[in-house]
Amino acid sequence: MILFILSFTTILFLLYCFFHMVVAHQPCPPSSRQEKEKLRDIELPIIDLLGERSEVSKLIVKASENFGFFKVINHGVPEHVIKVMEDESYRFFSKPASEKQRAGPANPYGYGCKNIGFNGDYGEVEYLLFHTNPLSISQTSKTISNDPTLFRCAVNGYVEAVRELACEILELMAEGLRVPDTSVLSNFLKDYDSDSLLRLNHYPPLPPLQLLQLLNTSPNQPPSRIGFGEHTDPQILTILRSNDVAGLQISPQEGLWVPVSPHPSTAFCVNVGDALQALTNGRFLSVRHRAMVNSCRTRMSMAYFGAPAPNARIACPPELLSPQIPYLYRPFTWDEYKKATYSRKLGDTRLHFFRVQSDLSE
Repeated sequence: MILFILSFTTILFLLYCFFHMVVAHQPCPPSSRQEKEKLRDIELPIIDLLGERSEVSKLIVKASENFGFFKVINHGVPEHVIKVMEDESYRFFSKPASEKQRAGPANPYGYGCKNIGFNGDYGEVEYLLFHTNPLSISQTSKTISNDPTLFRCAVNGYVEAVRELACEILELMAEGLRVPDTSVLSNFLKDYDSDSLLRLNHYPPLPPLQLLQLLNTSPNQPPSRIGFGEHTDPQILTILRSNDVAGLQISPQEGLWVPVSPHPSTAFCVNVGDALQALTNGRFLSVRHRAMVNSCRTRMSMAYFGAPAPNARIACPPELLSPQIPYLYRPFTWDEYKKATYSRKLGDTRLHFFRVQSDLSE
C-alpha cells in the first residue's frame, strides 16, 4: 500500500477545488444570472496599431469616449524587452520577505506590501514603484537586485519602449480630435522632468483557508478579494501589461463592475487618466477600476503611468472649445493636482474639485 501524506494546506486546497466545482454547477439566482449576461455584453475594443492611421485614430477616440479603456496590438514594443522585465519582476517577488523588505518601505518609491499610499488604503498586493527618471531607477535598483545593472537595464529598456508607445497613442488621439499640433499631448511625457512612474504588481492567490471561508459566506459567488481598491489614475495615460490571469475590473457606471478578460499575449491595456480627461475637456473618460485577487493563480502586472512635469500646466487645447463648449475644468499644474490626489484616500473623487464653478460642498 502506498501512503500519501498530505499537508493541512494541501487538504484545504483540495477541499476548495471540490466545493468550487459544486458551486460552479449550481444555478445562480435570476438577478445574479441577469447581471452576468449584462457584463458579457461589454467587451473592450482591441485596436490594431498597424491599421490605416486615420481609422486607428478614430477608433482610439471612440474607445476613450465610450470606455476610457481599450487594448492595443501590433504596438511595436519588442517581445524580448517585455520578457526581460517580466523575468526580473518574477525574480524579485519570488524572494523571501526579508530580502524584499530591504527595498522598502515605499516612500513613495521602492517596495510596498499591502499598504497603499499614506492614507490607510490597503490591498492584497505587493509592488515595486519607480520614478522613470534614469537616475532614480539606478538608485532604486541597488536595493532591489543582486545584479542592479541587469535590473536597471531591464527597467530602463521597458520604460523607454512603453513611453514611446504612450506617445504614439497620444498623438493618434490628438489626430482623432483634430488638434493641429498633434504633439500637444505627447510632449508632456517627452519632457525630461516628466513625473511618470512604473509600478510592478504581484497579487498572490488566496490562501486555501481564506478560500473556504469565502465559499462558506458566499456560496453562489466565485471567491475573491480586492488586491488594489477602486480608483482612477491621476496621470495622463496608463499602459498596462499583465500575465494571463484575470483580475482587472472597470466600472463604466455607478455600482457596476465589469471584468476585463486577460489580454492576449501580445496586447497592452490602455486607459485614460484624470489629467487626460481634463485635457480633453471631459470628452475622454477616466474610469474607476480595481484589481481583484485570483482564487488559485498568481497575477502579475506592470503599469506605466505617463505624467507631466510637476510645473506643467494642464489646460484643454482651445481647438476643443467653443462658445457652446466652454472650459469644464480650470487650468491647473500637475503638482497642484498631485497634491490633491495624495491628500485623499485611493477611492476619493478628485477631478470635480477642479471643475469650473465646482460645488465644493459635495
